[in-house]
Order: sequence, then structure tokens, then C-alpha cells
Amino acid sequence: MLEYILLFFISLLANAFSAFAGGGAGLLQLPALIFLGLPFSVALATHKLASVALGIGASARHFREKNLEGQFALIMLLAGVPGVILGASVILNVPDRWAELALGILTMSLGLYSWGSPALGQVDTRTHRDRRGLVIGGAVLFGIGFLNGSLTSGTGLFVTLWLIRWFGLDYRRAVAHTLVMVGLFWNGSGALTLGLLGSIRWDWLPVLLLGSLLGGYIGAHYSIIKGNRTIKRAFEFVTVLVGLKLIVG
Repeated sequence: MLEYILLFFISLLANAFSAFAGGGAGLLQLPALIFLGLPFSVALATHKLASVALGIGASARHFREKNLEGQFALIMLLAGVPGVILGASVILNVPDRWAELALGILTMSLGLYSWGSPALGQVDTRTHRDRRGLVIGGAVLFGIGFLNGSLTSGTGLFVTLWLIRWFGLDYRRAVAHTLVMVGLFWNGSGALTLGLLGSIRWDWLPVLLLGSLLGGYIGAHYSIIKGNRTIKRAFEFVTVLVGLKLIVG
């Protein structure tokens, strides 16, 4: 019972933090699963499946605010999911330490870039909406999807910043798209692939799903009421923490 209570509160905290900042649930949840005795591949599959509830909880809040745009949702679905499946298919056979180190450095650079750009993501603009812009944007989302399927945490933060930098979304709308599409569809397809190729700790899943669901809703609620500047600061804080975690290992 103590183990289940610990899992619930770790999941609740990690996913609330992630839903507010636009990514990073794996910063707390995945290491906790490994610390409690799961092998890496089982912990990764279990974490990704539990994170689907983050998307459900966040969706319940963001749909009420109409923060999602069909065009971006479709691009994220068509471009990202194949990358996730491909990444998840190869991760079980590839040592990931060097990739995690590179991802950690890149993730920290996201926070530093955002911190050095005060106006970034504060106003919703329309950029790169032509065919060429959508193709380039989709290609990058495919690459981020591959990282999402093959690595542990932080890739949702890449999606958030890419939507802001390339397509001109503000932080609030970018976070909404990341939580719903990455949380529901990317993590769902990655968990399914990992589950078919490996295994999932099913008896822990109900507790993790409940924590993810409640955490996703709570984090999404506060990201809506707090505004772009507060979300931007949270994003910068989380990117640095996730980057350090990936670098340290």
C-alpha cells in the first residue's frame, strides 16, 4: 500500500508540473519507476502508457477553452506518430547513453534560448502556414517524435518550443497542443509499440493513470489561468532540470 501511495503522489506531481510547463513528466516519474525496481525498458513502457492519462486530463481542461487548432493537431498526428513508432522500435536494441547526453545539452539550450528571448511566445502570430512551412514543420515533428519514442523525457518540451518558434503559437496554445497530441497519441503509440516488443508493469498502472489524469487536469488548469509569462518561466525551469537529469544520468 505504501508503494502505491508513493507512486500516486510521484505521478500526480510529475504530471501536474508537466501539464503546466509543456513537458517533462519523465523527469520524476521514470527515475522513480526504475528506483522502485523496474528494468529500464519496462519502466519506459509503463511510464509512457501512464502518461496517456496526462493527455486525457489536460484535454478535458483545454477543450473547454478551445485552445486547439485542427491544422496543427493533424500535422502532429500524421508527422509525429510514425516517428514515435520508429523510435520505440529501435530503442530496445540501441544503447542510449550518448543520445541522452546530447538530448540533455539540447534540452538545456531550449531553456536558455527562451530565457534570452523575452518576447518569445507571448503573442500568438501566424508564421510558416504555407505548404513549404508546413512540410518543414512536419519533418521536424517527425524527428522529435523519433526522440519521443526512443528516449526517456524532455521531448515534449521540444514540441512546445517548435510550435512557438516555427508556427508562431503563444506558450498557452503551444502547451495545449503538446499535452493533448503528445500525451494522448504520441505516448499512446510509443507505449503500444514498447508493450508489444517488451512488457509493462500492469499492477502499477491504475495508480499511475490516476495520478497522471488528475495531475494533467490540475496543471492544465493553472497554465490557463496564469498566462504566457508564467508558463514561459516554468518552461525554462523545467528544461534546465530535464537537461541536467539527462546529462547526469
